[in-house]
Amino acid sequence: MEKYVKELFDFIEACPSPYHAVNQIRVILTNLKYTELKENEEWNLESGKKYFVVRDSASVICFKTPLDISNSGFNVVASHLDSPTFKLKPNFLNVAGSYKRLNTEPYGGMLINTWFDKPLSVAGRVLVKTDEGIEERLINLSGHSFIIPSLAIHMQRPNSVDLNLQNDLFPLVGTNGSKNDLLKQMEKIILFNENEKILAHDLFLYNKERPTTIGLDHEYLASPKLDDLECAFSSLEAFLEADNKNKFNVCAIFDNEEVGSGSNHAAKSTFLTDTLERICQAFKLDKYLMYASSMLISADNAHAIHPAHPEKSDVDNTVYMNKGIVIKYNSSLSYTTEAISSSIFKYLLDQENIPYQEYTNRSDMRGGSTLGHLQQESLSIPSVDIGLAQLAMHSSYETAGCKDLYYMVKGIKKFYESNLKFDGKKISL
Repeated sequence: MEKYVKELFDFIEACPSPYHAVNQIRVILTNLKYTELKENEEWNLESGKKYFVVRDSASVICFKTPLDISNSGFNVVASHLDSPTFKLKPNFLNVAGSYKRLNTEPYGGMLINTWFDKPLSVAGRVLVKTDEGIEERLINLSGHSFIIPSLAIHMQRPNSVDLNLQNDLFPLVGTNGSKNDLLKQMEKIILFNENEKILAHDLFLYNKERPTTIGLDHEYLASPKLDDLECAFSSLEAFLEADNKNKFNVCAIFDNEEVGSGSNHAAKSTFLTDTLERICQAFKLDKYLMYASSMLISADNAHAIHPAHPEKSDVDNTVYMNKGIVIKYNSSLSYTTEAISSSIFKYLLDQENIPYQEYTNRSDMRGGSTLGHLQQESLSIPSVDIGLAQLAMHSSYETAGCKDLYYMVKGIKKFYESNLKFDGKKISL
């Protein structure tokens, strides 16, 4: 368990932006001898090999081809690597009296108050004009810290704070008139000669507080971006550990889930189906027969019962940290779990004595939706929504259970090692 917690913390610290996360995954896969495929090139795939493909430096899909492809299917796990934060506007330098600030806008829905009075920095990607054309470069201003200062309690009534996204959430970065300028600092880091020029950027704030364990027995973990880098890490770790000689194992990790997955590389795009269909084409397989023996796990964290507000959870379908993998249900199918998919997943977990819990929202409270719900619009295979119980979802610093991370890796690994077959009303694994 401790091994996975340490590796998760290292992974999160290496991923201050979605683009850094994809790059980190690329490094991991390349070191493990996975072959990177290009979407603008022909795919010559071989059985028993390992591959991955990246779209727009923002989403990644890795897969293993089985030794026996004659009677196969896809075991797919999908998660996301973005988290609620603030994105810098195209012209992000703002002057307010003697202060220099960053002009930002919210990315996704967040607990805004958790961003005040924290050490923040900026990371993302910059598109640079070069002598050869345009080049994308990653940037992380980790050596600099910024802050969004709260208004003092003497100047407001604490129970009637009315935040304005245009006025109150701009990070303080320096003093007006000083020689240091954020844009010039970025240019020093990212430009290699005087002919180069920054054309555009996708830059985000991130919380610089380090992950840690908490509790008298160090039973909990606290960190930025647990939703959903925890599921991205655990699904990738399980994928790397698992071996299946009869199924195509697929690990898909998408960007932009927090803003509706509307990009050309997110879960609502054709990225996953394009990849699966190209695999079928490379091996001359019938995609419809393949899909008929396939299943999707959508992995995104879940709400643990809150110690101060148990009334916010359903009376009979509550979940706790360190009590097992969460299987999520919703009658409107914003979570895709149904009896067939949940029974399959429970069967696999029971074989390994891995604990699980079942979650629904209160009937009078609206919940979110997940990757599975969006992916089913184009990929019609059984799907189960799972996650890990956590507190303070969409805070800049979240809390989850250490044991659950271990359960998640082992549970998804068991799924990756299964051989699902449907035969009428019978299901073999």
